[in-house]
Amino acid sequence: MGYRRDAEQHGVPQTTLERYVAKKRKDQQNFVVDKSVGKFRSVFSQEQEIELVKLVDYLKSMESRLFGLTMIDFRRLAFQLAIRNQCQHKFNAASEMAGKDWMQCFLKRHPTLTLRKPESTTGARAMGFNKVAVAQFFHLLLETVDKYKLAGEHIYNCDETGLTVNPKGHTKILALKGKLQVGTLTSAERGETITAEICFSAAGAYMPTYAYFSKKTEATVI
Repeated sequence: MGYRRDAEQHGVPQTTLERYVAKKRKDQQNFVVDKSVGKFRSVFSQEQEIELVKLVDYLKSMESRLFGLTMIDFRRLAFQLAIRNQCQHKFNAASEMAGKDWMQCFLKRHPTLTLRKPESTTGARAMGFNKVAVAQFFHLLLETVDKYKLAGEHIYNCDETGLTVNPKGHTKILALKGKLQVGTLTSAERGETITAEICFSAAGAYMPTYAYFSKKTEATVI
């Protein structure tokens, strides 16, 4: 890997990287890496960074179990790790959290992590989606396909989604400065949900979308 690509991957200046490599090659035996660059100094040592990598694996494991940690949770873990290892840091002792700048640098060093908005998943759905249940489903599907000699155009998958009349978010508007509450007109206070059924086959064919309205009497405009 070249200097340029390595510098971009680790977020350090290329000239700084070249200078440290040249210094290490000059005195291979007595050179010790100093993690301070100018007035900036890394909070954790190289051995402690390895322990932080274990925390990354812990983050991924908790997220796969639907118990993901927030940015605040991980910043608190980093603060506790710094206190336990008696590291010199400038973290906020009042909030007992690592700083936002440290968190951003940590995410740059670990590009596999990103901040995502999770979807709500019920406990029953999480318990039902497991390795045994999925294997049983595909085993039953294979038996059914072989028994009735089904092709791709015979197998359809149907799913539903909810559409609301009122949008969830609104674009910011210009209003009087200092006004406590600013509103915008909508069709209803909470809105009505329209259920849409979408159906596709394994061969790529699709059925017309079905829409279910809450009214008992069909409106003339539909």
